[in-house]
Amino acid sequence: MPNPTQSVVSTPVDFWFDPSCPWAWMASRWVDEVARLRDLDVTWHVMSLAVLNEHTDVSEEYRAFFPRALRYTRLVAAVQQLHGQAMVKALYDALGERIHPGGNSNADEVIPEALAEIGLPSAFAAHADSDAFDPQMRASHFDGINRVGQDVGTPVIAVNGIAFFGPVISPAPMGDQALALWDGVLAVAAFDGFFELKRSRTREPVFAERTTV
Repeated sequence: MPNPTQSVVSTPVDFWFDPSCPWAWMASRWVDEVARLRDLDVTWHVMSLAVLNEHTDVSEEYRAFFPRALRYTRLVAAVQQLHGQAMVKALYDALGERIHPGGNSNADEVIPEALAEIGLPSAFAAHADSDAFDPQMRASHFDGINRVGQDVGTPVIAVNGIAFFGPVISPAPMGDQALALWDGVLAVAAFDGFFELKRSRTREPVFAERTTV
């Protein structure tokens, strides 16, 4: 039998996200659910779709989205530098709830509301339009992306040093299904020769509905 006095070692998890990415948001809700059921020690890191695509040929419509996305990533980088790692997840949750389930694409509304929710002054919003912490933001981005390669996106997840892109899921599973997906993803990610398993997406992110057991 397990020794009740023996401490349980948490599984270290690193999660890189762009606050604007709906697929990262879905995956983050899944990781939150797994962390509720398993002993995970999750560290949240910012990455940037704008930085990822700064030298790629993308549509004008997609490129027009980057300035807004960059404001959010700069804000997260500033929070991490000025208020510590613990505030990164709080800000991500506050931003993401408004951007994704809330469907608000107006950063001038999203940012002050999110800052108020986590107890930061409205003046902190100025960091969203400042490049003061761009070196740290870019370092965080490349720390994640260099583990999996340039031809992927967000999220990037690393578990016990094993990093992978994704998963791309909708909706975020709950309960036993969340754990089954977690175990399956870790199993394939742990195989050194495994690179890709993919099918075409048949639905957009489903924010309101979650799979239950």
